[in-house]
Amino acid sequence: MSIVTISRGSYSKGKEVAQKVAERLGYKCIARDVIIETSKEFNTSEFKLIRAIHDAPSILERFTHGKEKYIAYFQAALLKHLREDNIVYHGLAGHFFVKGVSHALKVRIIADMDDRVRLEMAREKVSKEEALRILKGDDEERRKWSFNLYGIDTADPALYDLIVHIRELTVDDAVDIICNAVGLDRFHTTFESQKMMDNLALAAEVKAALVHINLDVEVQAEDGLVHVESRAPLTEETELEKEMEQIVMAIPGVKRVNIKAVPRVKWSDGRLFP
Repeated sequence: MSIVTISRGSYSKGKEVAQKVAERLGYKCIARDVIIETSKEFNTSEFKLIRAIHDAPSILERFTHGKEKYIAYFQAALLKHLREDNIVYHGLAGHFFVKGVSHALKVRIIADMDDRVRLEMAREKVSKEEALRILKGDDEERRKWSFNLYGIDTADPALYDLIVHIRELTVDDAVDIICNAVGLDRFHTTFESQKMMDNLALAAEVKAALVHINLDVEVQAEDGLVHVESRAPLTEETELEKEMEQIVMAIPGVKRVNIKAVPRVKWSDGRLFP
């Protein structure tokens, strides 16, 4: 039993690879349906969720938590799926959310720009120059998104266990390679790795439940004990802590909650730190 996350650019054939891997392994394959599920569960516009996941955040959104709110919802829904195991997920962010989970095989699918341009030209009926401009812009947006939210560059090979270049290798070759890797003992689910997955999923669920309060919160969970660190105005600490505690304790799987408030400090020019 394993998890496979497949990161891909547009027109890289990553979706096709993911679907064939899932079929070969008998795993469930998920992508856009997670967004739809998240939209329903949190009563949030699917359009806004898609924009949040694919567009790079602006400085204003970083302070108002507009984008973080949708990312928190998406992360909670995705990890809820992944904790069930036997999942292939393709799309943005999957490998970010399973850091430290040893039974998660993190794959990056890449393709030659010339091949991607030809596919873009055919689909969008645009010139070669326009297709290249669109693809470069899309790639840059994805890199900005991951860097601004997580300080991580999606092009960094250190993020992945396996990088497959669709060129001389075909889609079927890629499927063979990934399925063989999944079969390694290294990527089999253990008691410890499943516990890590469960802890990540619970922490994500807690954060999604708290983010509507519009606080900057960091959450960790371990065997039902939840640690919440929040940054709030000094005058609101006690009231907010009580509200957060009530919300968190109502979540299934939470045994105890520890909330630590870290007030923001204002510089002389009015800026907030950190």
